Amino acid sequence: MNIEQQIIQLRTELREHNYNYYVLDNPTISDYEFDIKLKELQALEAAHPEFYDANSPTLRVGGEVTKNFETVAHTYRMYSLDNSYSKEDLEDWEKRIKKLVDGDVTYTCELKYDGASMSLTYEDGKLLRAVTRGDGFQGDDVTTNVKTIKSVPLQLKGDYPSLFEIRGEIVLPFAGFEKMNAERIDIGEEPYRNPRNTASGSLKLQDSTEVAKRPLECLLYSIKGERLPIKTQFENLEKARQWGFKVPKEAKLAKSIDEVLKFINYWDVERHNLPYETDGVVVKVNDLQQQEELGYTAKAPRWAMAYKFKAEQVSTVLNEITYQVGRTGAITPVANLEPVELAGTIVKRASLHNADQIAKLDIREGDTVFVEKGGEIIPKIIAVDFTKRKEDSSPTQYIENCPECSTELIRKEGEAQHYCPNVEGCPPQIIGRIQHFISRKAMDIEGLGGETVALLVNNQLIYNYADLYELTVAQLIPLERMAEKSAENLVAGVGASKEIPFERVLFALGIRYVGETVAKKLAKHYKTIDALADASEEELITVDEIGGRIAESVVAFFSEEKNREIIDRLKNYGVQLEISAEKLANQTDTLQGSTFVVSGVFSKVSRTELKKLIEDNGGKVSGSISGKTSYVVAGENMGPSKKTKAEGFGVPIITEDDFLQMIS
Repeated sequence: MNIEQQIIQLRTELREHNYNYYVLDNPTISDYEFDIKLKELQALEAAHPEFYDANSPTLRVGGEVTKNFETVAHTYRMYSLDNSYSKEDLEDWEKRIKKLVDGDVTYTCELKYDGASMSLTYEDGKLLRAVTRGDGFQGDDVTTNVKTIKSVPLQLKGDYPSLFEIRGEIVLPFAGFEKMNAERIDIGEEPYRNPRNTASGSLKLQDSTEVAKRPLECLLYSIKGERLPIKTQFENLEKARQWGFKVPKEAKLAKSIDEVLKFINYWDVERHNLPYETDGVVVKVNDLQQQEELGYTAKAPRWAMAYKFKAEQVSTVLNEITYQVGRTGAITPVANLEPVELAGTIVKRASLHNADQIAKLDIREGDTVFVEKGGEIIPKIIAVDFTKRKEDSSPTQYIENCPECSTELIRKEGEAQHYCPNVEGCPPQIIGRIQHFISRKAMDIEGLGGETVALLVNNQLIYNYADLYELTVAQLIPLERMAEKSAENLVAGVGASKEIPFERVLFALGIRYVGETVAKKLAKHYKTIDALADASEEELITVDEIGGRIAESVVAFFSEEKNREIIDRLKNYGVQLEISAEKLANQTDTLQGSTFVVSGVFSKVSRTELKKLIEDNGGKVSGSISGKTSYVVAGENMGPSKKTKAEGFGVPIITEDDFLQMIS
């Protein structure tokens, strides 16, 4: 056997032993024997670098240092999930589903593990990339660190597809967490607060050797790709397990919401015996074709629901109510609490939302209050313990003037929040608008963070986001904690943002009520900032999904001379304020005014591509058939009730070929 064959054989053996130990929990050799084989492979690889393999088992021990984690766009967006807290919530969800899909609906129930969400990409059976969830559209490339996690396969087995992504959670088991904390206490360090945050923080350590020391595990649950040989979510889990992934065995197939509730009630008690943190159950429509038919809202899949176990509650004293000013001038009252431990973290503050909420709960300074974490993430006050209220307590008087600039607050009719109208002179509003402009979903300016924005404003170097494009390295270097290299990176990052596409620039402008989805709709419809700026409220309301409140806000924004001046400056700096010629070349108005429902399985293009073609050609995609539907594009296995419904409304049913001919 030659050297290359020895190396290949050792890698194969070590991968199998690693799989047996960390995925199956069934080791077939001792730790000592495993270490001997690993050292033998390390020695051979060191002596023969020509046989280097980026996915060798020896890389599990770490060694590489990552100074900057590259931002990578997700091929398939990582959505968040809608939450439910009761049987009624789940029953309402099921009713919505059954209105949109044909046939029986079954569900896959999976435990919701509390870790750091991760997307792994595999090509030809090898780990290509590991990316954090980030904002759902893009995340950080942490491949080097993830390779050190023993339960992440570097080489797959079986009949895996040539290219796919798989999603899961990086978790830190209780036993490993407790051992880490015991070691920290022994050396006089503060213990870590909870497994979830520790797992998430581990992925951003610069030295992968340190990550390798942490007993992280990766639990996987969702495969994404084109034309995969999988028909159900339950099969999804079984296939992933066969290919070598660690997939929790607790998942169960349920034929009804009653069976789903039995699973939930069982694990609400038994979860305390699990080796990992879990905060609920994820219920998914099992049939993948039905999932595709159901599609997504702007934030979450319609085919999945997270049932959250009852949140942990604690009581503590509300010491003081303070007020924060947001970028839009909205005032948020904040409860400053006597520090208390809640769900693994120390809670000191909780949002009180608005004046109505304070009045509804009759919250006062000095009260003993009950606090829980909404979705076990954000602390909120749910009630006051009136038995402990002091006799001299007086009702909370909501502030009348801005806590930052002393301007008198306003509250428009029908709105819950108070606002500071001093848009140009209130520091948190100025800083907040620029922070929004540079944020990841907007201009994503590398080298520029929220603290630096505040530093630039406070040093009077910038007053609005257009000023960013005039910053020089010489201006930045004198600032606190700003080295020459950091200054150069910041200026370069600002320059690179000129390539950000129009729809994201429009979102970055911070027009009230214009979020990501609305910005895309407006950019696509008007194509240039000038056309949008000249649109009237009446014209805006005719755009798909644009209501009166959004239309009024857009017109108000462009009616301000100051905003027009800033946009003119952005134009002169080269910021993208119109849809690029390349994008326009792929878009037509051929289907303008037509609404399509897509149903079934297609052979020439995927369902996702088909929907994109409809939108690129000016059409609208709807999830359900109604009298307003123009066409149903029917593939194989189209549900009979959809066919009946279309015929009942007199909606033409066309084939995939008919549609492609329509836009050719």
